[in-house]
Amino acid sequence: MTITPIILSGGAGTRLWPLSRSLYPKQFLKLDTNDNRSLLEATLARLPKSEGYGAPVILANNDHRFLVSDSAKNVRVETSQIILEPVARNTAPAIAVAAAAAFKDDPEAILVVMPSDHIIRDESGFRAAVKTAANVAAGGRLVLFGITPNSPHTGYGYILKGDPIKGFEKKAFGVERFAEKPDQKTAESYLAEGSYYWNSGIFVLHAATFLAEMERLQPEILECAQRALQGAKPDLEFLRLQEESFAASPGLSIDYAVMEKTAKAAVLPLDIGWSDVGSWSSLSDLGHPDQNGNVAAGNAAETDQVVFEDTTNTYVYSTRCLVSTIGLDNMVIVETPDALLVSDKSRAQDVNKVVQRLKSGNGRQHEQHLRNHRPWGFFEQLSFGERFQVKLLHVKPGAQLSMQMHHHRSEHWIVVKGTANVVIGDMQKLVRENESVYIFATQWHRLENPGKVPLELIEVQIGTYLGEDDIIRTDDIYHRAPEETK
Repeated sequence: MTITPIILSGGAGTRLWPLSRSLYPKQFLKLDTNDNRSLLEATLARLPKSEGYGAPVILANNDHRFLVSDSAKNVRVETSQIILEPVARNTAPAIAVAAAAAFKDDPEAILVVMPSDHIIRDESGFRAAVKTAANVAAGGRLVLFGITPNSPHTGYGYILKGDPIKGFEKKAFGVERFAEKPDQKTAESYLAEGSYYWNSGIFVLHAATFLAEMERLQPEILECAQRALQGAKPDLEFLRLQEESFAASPGLSIDYAVMEKTAKAAVLPLDIGWSDVGSWSSLSDLGHPDQNGNVAAGNAAETDQVVFEDTTNTYVYSTRCLVSTIGLDNMVIVETPDALLVSDKSRAQDVNKVVQRLKSGNGRQHEQHLRNHRPWGFFEQLSFGERFQVKLLHVKPGAQLSMQMHHHRSEHWIVVKGTANVVIGDMQKLVRENESVYIFATQWHRLENPGKVPLELIEVQIGTYLGEDDIIRTDDIYHRAPEETK
């Protein structure tokens, strides 16, 4: 019996804007004050190979594929596959693809399906629960983890446990019913009743049993998933699902598609320090409050760049700036270089309304930070004015940009760290620290880091148009489509 982690990493994380953006969502952020890893990195390391678990399978979207790959490398986890979903179709089609792939390799495979953006403080307790749930699942059950509630939370769905499962009387139970997100009064009654649990969105599934239930309850989804997998094609280290077949699938969650309809559902109650990090107020609850209930987080908090004056129960996340508050209570303040959020904690769940308004405008603050991540590293906008722009370029060791040309701008590169291998037309040269090169508009050029340490340089762009879509690209080792850098 192989136990294979299946990690779902396709979300956009709009509820944690402005720190989370659609091109750099919350699973890639370091949000746990007790952990220096991103949420995805922590998830990847949660069920290690050293304890007998299989290599994880990650389902992600195309925009995040290199971020996913880098996350696995950062925690030295060798993945089984990184499967790219061509379009978003919710969790049921994604898990059906993963189950079909696992079943092909091992008909008795057990899947541990985990979102990529949750926090679990009791990792050893979680692993012990997975082993128990795997034994339950091997008996033909579809197991989900129910979190013991510690408050009448209205942002989670609930599970009412039923009768104990034979052989697991004190650990696993049938599911009496599922309950949608309740109002406050109903949530309080669930908490008082004692048999309701938060739906964690973490599942332990016998692949064959899950596929059989999919065939019975959602044959169209299963057929689309199987066809998408059969028509999948490799691209570098990724597996691209066949787009037409996957896009034809109904977009349903696993809860609605299967778990709420099957008689095989089981719940395993847990108290493991779990959070889905679903809002800024939930992050506040996970922080380390001072004597007035205030929490400071982010880079500035590490250098005491948050000052609370006559302030209570307030959460401040600061990336760069000194933030000071006077006379506030029950607030959330999140500072990033290009956006600032100020909200009452009771309205923190409404951040997605702001994001929807931003999407209807001309800006990109809903989508992208000033720091743009690329497979070769990142670039960050430092200054912008009429006819000029200044950027910091960070190139990973051994990485290279595509061969490219611009019609409307010239570029001046000044190396500030490392050594650059620069190609301009027919000329190639090494450019070291405190040296520079100039590239005229319409000249073909390429930048490469041949060294063992990161390369950093300042790029000064001058021209009549400075948009990222003024790039003619050829010979891209990362196989990117032209629109991906625009």
